[in-house]
Amino acid sequence: MITEIVNGSLILRHSLLEALDLMEISAPRIAAAGAGGKTTVLKRLAAEYVEMGRKPIVTTTTHMFREDSPLFLEDPAVEEILAHLDKEGCAFTGGKAENGKIKRLPGNVQDAVLKLPNPILIEADGARMLPVKFPADHEPVFLPQTTHVLYLYGMDAVGRKIKEVCFRAGLLADFLKKSPEDILMPQDLAVLAQNSQAGRKGVKAGMHYAVILNKADTPYRRDQALEIWKSMEHDIETKVIVTSEI
Repeated sequence: MITEIVNGSLILRHSLLEALDLMEISAPRIAAAGAGGKTTVLKRLAAEYVEMGRKPIVTTTTHMFREDSPLFLEDPAVEEILAHLDKEGCAFTGGKAENGKIKRLPGNVQDAVLKLPNPILIEADGARMLPVKFPADHEPVFLPQTTHVLYLYGMDAVGRKIKEVCFRAGLLADFLKKSPEDILMPQDLAVLAQNSQAGRKGVKAGMHYAVILNKADTPYRRDQALEIWKSMEHDIETKVIVTSEI
């Protein structure tokens, strides 16, 4: 289920593309950062684009896991990506890396891909499968061509100890002036989501910014998502999308 928080209420949307106002944009460059399910969100967006016949390309500026799927291409030339798009309708691609991952495409290939008239979906950092993260100095890695930034938090983190649910827990606790032993509250995620050292880090003028609160699979988690929205300042336009399996 995909909902958008509008004026404090959860409004059902038919797709992520609709929730993010992307239906009419032909060739966005969408970067996903944070934690809580970046790959899942990018795969959902890719599937929605395929249904529209839009032939998306999914890649990374850091690393992402290479799945055993015909959609994945390692170290391709641009011509291979185009042929793959014609055959499969979608391409997940990057340079070959260790430990079953792919990495950033070589510069010349990446530059050529970014000139294509296709939606480009980019995983822009990693979180070691944890639902919340705080960026290090070198993170996230947004390309200058980025048009939309999606920053993700997993709602399964709320109400648990920072050290249990956060990647770079020490940095996050220091930023919040808390201990890693403290409980992560909705108000903490509201602060993180809007701060230029955390969720908005690297977001430039002209980039559309949206917060995705993922794994809101229970009424309690959806209520906590509303608490996050209520704790945010609303003088800066920020979409807040809430996703769940039900």
